[in-house]
Amino acid sequence: MRTVTVVGASLAGLYAARELRAQGFDGRLVIVGEEQHRPYDRPPLSKDFLSGKASESDLALSDDEETLELGAEWMFGVRARGLDARGRTVLLDNGRTVSTDGLVIATGARARRLPGPQLPGVHTLRTLDEARALRADLHRGTRRVVVIGGGFIGAETASSCAAMGHDVTVVEAAPLPLLGQLGPEMAAVCARLHERGGVRLVTGTGVAAIEGGTRVTGVRLTDGRLFPADVVVVGIGATPTTEWLAGSTLAVHDGVLCDDGCVTSLPQVVAVGDVARVGGVRAEHWTSATAQPRVAVRNLLAGHTVEHVRPLPYFWSDQYGSRLQFAGRREQGDVPRIVEGSTEEGGFLAVYERDARTTAVLALDRPRPFTRLRRELARADAQSTTMPSAPASAATPEPTPAPAPAPASAAPAAVAV
Repeated sequence: MRTVTVVGASLAGLYAARELRAQGFDGRLVIVGEEQHRPYDRPPLSKDFLSGKASESDLALSDDEETLELGAEWMFGVRARGLDARGRTVLLDNGRTVSTDGLVIATGARARRLPGPQLPGVHTLRTLDEARALRADLHRGTRRVVVIGGGFIGAETASSCAAMGHDVTVVEAAPLPLLGQLGPEMAAVCARLHERGGVRLVTGTGVAAIEGGTRVTGVRLTDGRLFPADVVVVGIGATPTTEWLAGSTLAVHDGVLCDDGCVTSLPQVVAVGDVARVGGVRAEHWTSATAQPRVAVRNLLAGHTVEHVRPLPYFWSDQYGSRLQFAGRREQGDVPRIVEGSTEEGGFLAVYERDARTTAVLALDRPRPFTRLRRELARADAQSTTMPSAPASAATPEPTPAPAPAPASAAPAAVAV
């Protein structure tokens, strides 16, 4: 290959560029980024950056020295609008084209928005520009904040807003926040973190309307209640950025379909990060965005799948002064058991079990024992996992795990990537 193009100047895109050079690719390297910014870390956006404790420079994932060492052609503020797979050409929205021998798709995902007009004061939180706008709104004085969605981004944003002195309400449609990720027993424990942080948690009801005229004034729920709001944060998940691939020969279904080595139906095209559905699963975790590029690049340079990737899912989230950590492959029906501390004390270590076998581990403010169990679980998982590669076109779509800031805050966003 003489030219490799990375579409997406994200965490996953940067790691892919690093791997290309580390694995010996010395040809032309082009990196296309839709945002105007160099690669930055997303997890702090809902935490220290939002509260003002971290600056934009603290988010940077690379410096000028590394930029020179990579020897890449950076194109910022440019969006890919199409792919001519047969001609091996990436079409850009500025009218330019990039001819390429290999392609790494790392376009990530966009925050989902509520339908209808977007009133001033209503925010999503996925990009640096979105975080800038929300931070500016929150620093105008004490505000009434309604966060729609009790997932990781929603919980972290609510935590930051409460710490800044705002009056915060979290609205979650499910009976408990994080129910799908943690199960009812542990989700109930995490729900109490909101109460501990002085945040009002409303569950089991959805949003009927965002009310306001020139600016948002409130959130009306499907049960008829109205919560006044000066600021609304919508944290209801993300959608993979794949629309630019419409009309190409790549298989797309809630992400770019890949085999277990991140290789698409075209051997010269791989996908990594939040946009990639690898082996039937799209995992919006920070660790996925950093683990997948090494294998994807190896397979890209080899011209076919020679290595597979299936890291143990892992994410963490900082909420209300506590750190929540999870690792493993929990399934519905797995039974959690406290092995250290207690839920009443606040800090604990729990394992999920199925047929006397540990499937996952969850910790609240127990980092050392969690790390030990996570390593043991990863070793056991690696020994028990033998997954043959499947053609990307035949990959069976599965439900996408909810976005996790990991640091799930990519994945991440724990923040999702």
